[in-house]
Amino acid sequence: MVLLVHHSISPQSRKARIIMAEKKVLFVLKEEEPWNLSKDIQKLNPAGDLPVFIFDGHIMSGNYAVTEYLEETYQKPKLLVGNALMRAEIRRLSDWFDSKFYKEVYQYIVGEKVFKRFKSGESPDSKALKVGMHNLKYHMEYIEWLTERNNYLAGSEFSLADATAAAHLSILDYLGDVDWENYKNAKLWYSKIKSRPSFQDILKDTVRGILPSKNYQNLDF
Repeated sequence: MVLLVHHSISPQSRKARIIMAEKKVLFVLKEEEPWNLSKDIQKLNPAGDLPVFIFDGHIMSGNYAVTEYLEETYQKPKLLVGNALMRAEIRRLSDWFDSKFYKEVYQYIVGEKVFKRFKSGESPDSKALKVGMHNLKYHMEYIEWLTERNNYLAGSEFSLADATAAAHLSILDYLGDVDWENYKNAKLWYSKIKSRPSFQDILKDTVRGILPSKNYQNLDF
């Protein structure tokens, strides 16, 4: 049994949950607020981020460490699929969302709407939100381009790239910030992800004091 210290607004935590659900790993969740981590969790992970993966007396943290461990240890289903070139593309796209999307979109929008609210009680900065929304449009155009060419982001099969992208986008979707109607192929892709059994617990997530968008839990939106 795995204990995953997480928060529903953490895309890296959501990604780990999707991967474990896909691989049918038994796990329980312990929630920690990323803007107010307890001293115990800071001791477990001095880097001060989520998730923290605890199993059989071992403690593992770090987004990529957890992801690679799950892929190496739980062989089925593979989420790094295909030949070496395909696996490189899956890793590239996963890094794109965990690095570029996270810095250019998540930190502006979720940082302003959620972190600032709970950490300091301040209102969002409209200029920062505008930057985040502008960047989101650019990233959605890229997802639209990818999904015009493939059934999934990196090819014909569900992969780690899809789990990573959906983990990030689902938080923006919760907040109602994704204009899906302007991105038909991306919307079709996301509806397939939302319909996967591994995603159902993600759709049950709530954030204290913030209601989900009207279509967040709707599989046929």
